[in-house]
This record gives sequence, structure tokens and C-alpha cells, in this order.
Amino acid sequence: MEGPGPARETLPLSAAMRAKIERNRQRALMLRHARLAARPYPATPGQGSAKVKAPPKIIDTGGGFFLEEEEEEEHKVEKIVHQPGPVLEFDYLICEECGKQFMDSYLMQHFDWTTCDNCRDVEGKHKLITRTEAKEEYLLKDCDLDKREPMLKFILKKNPHNSQWGDMKLYLKLQVIKRSLEVWGSEEALQEARETRQDNREKMKQKKFDKKVKDFVRELCLHFSSELRRAVRSSVWKRGTSSHQHEYGPEENIEEDMYKKTCTLCGHELTYEKM
Repeated sequence: MEGPGPARETLPLSAAMRAKIERNRQRALMLRHARLAARPYPATPGQGSAKVKAPPKIIDTGGGFFLEEEEEEEHKVEKIVHQPGPVLEFDYLICEECGKQFMDSYLMQHFDWTTCDNCRDVEGKHKLITRTEAKEEYLLKDCDLDKREPMLKFILKKNPHNSQWGDMKLYLKLQVIKRSLEVWGSEEALQEARETRQDNREKMKQKKFDKKVKDFVRELCLHFSSELRRAVRSSVWKRGTSSHQHEYGPEENIEEDMYKKTCTLCGHELTYEKM
């Protein structure tokens, strides 16, 4: 049979984990003391002893019936002594803002961010932002938020616009900024990527606008072309059905008794003879 595999190396606990362990231990001790205070052990007349009723003893009287006699027997009850738990030494957390020690805070509990509750800036640097804002403002992808180690922590909150929609994921703004710098490398690279994305959006908007104008001009040309063809057809039809009235100019003498007139509109010549 093969021997047991190599033992896994235990990683040292961080200060935050040790503080959390100590807080859980203190809570357990407080709960146990509260239970003992609410339901203490019954007092005994002797040191470590108590009288307990024994099962009834049946006596045959010989007269056709039995008697039950109860006897008290003394049983020793061992006294239970709870040993106090060992006191663990742990490092208090140090607030990054004021430098004071603290054990727990809202940001530490939900985001593992070492800032006490007194220094928490809800509307400023410790603001919570939505997942959509984190992706659009800091150019992060889903994999950057969910799969890149360490995964960013978040809290769930009901959507204020519609309760029927899914819960919103709120991230700590400082952690989102830190993750964006890890992805893009520097603030300058992030700003350049923002400008590039903005230029691409402007180009796409201009392209869509030009396409709309081009389609509008095409439709307008088709409309005028159809109207022009209709007008030409109607004018040709009128020209074919209407009669032309000649307007002759002054007559000219060609020969001795021959004269002619020329239409000033169409150039038609009318030749005639005068007797």
C-alpha cells in the first residue's frame, strides 16, 4: 500500500483572519456564560452530592395487594468545572486613515478594507458604485471583476428603479480604481484608453449620421426624379394633343407675283401668289 501523501503546507494566518477568529471565540464564550447564568446547575446540600428519588419499591402485604414504598437514594453528582479558554494573542487592525487600532468595521467586514467606521467617507473615497459604472468609467470587463485574482467583493442591494429587476452589485470605488490600474498599468494608459474609446464613439456617431443623410438624399432624389418624369410625360402629352398657332412675320416678295411669310415661332414658311 502506498504511504500517505505529502502534508499540505499551512499558510500563515493574516492579521485580519486572526482578529476574526478571536472575535468568534469571544462571542462563543459570551454565549456560554449567558446560558450558564440563565440555567445554572441545581444547588446540592452536600459537596458534590444530591438526593435523587429511586424507583418505587414493591412490598407484598400478604393480604392480596401490594404497597409501593419510595426511597430516597443519595447519588453523587460530579461537579462540572469549565476550564477558561486560552487567550490568543492577535494583532489589532490599523486604520489606514487615522492610524488607530480597531477590531471590526463595515468596510472590513464586507470588503476587507482596513478603515474604521469613524473614518468611513460614504460620499467620497469610500463610495460604492454599481457594476455598470465600474465597467464604463474604469474600462473593466466581467473577467476583471469576477475571475481575476483576488476577486472583488461586493454587496447586493435592491434596485431602486424597479424592485422586480435583479439585485444590484455594489463595489468599493477604491478597489475598482486599484483593479483598473492593475489592468491598464498606469493612470496615463487608462486615460489614453478612455480618449480612444471616446473617439471611436464619436466616429461611430458621425458614421451613423452620414448614413442617415445619405439615405435621406437618396430618397429625396428618387422622389424628385419620379416627379420630374411625371411632369415630362404630362408636358409631352399636352404638346402632342394641342395645336400650334403660327405667328407669321412680314411678307417677302420672292418673284413678280410670289410672296412668302415665315413663322416667328417654328420657322415655317408660307408661300403664296397674289393676282
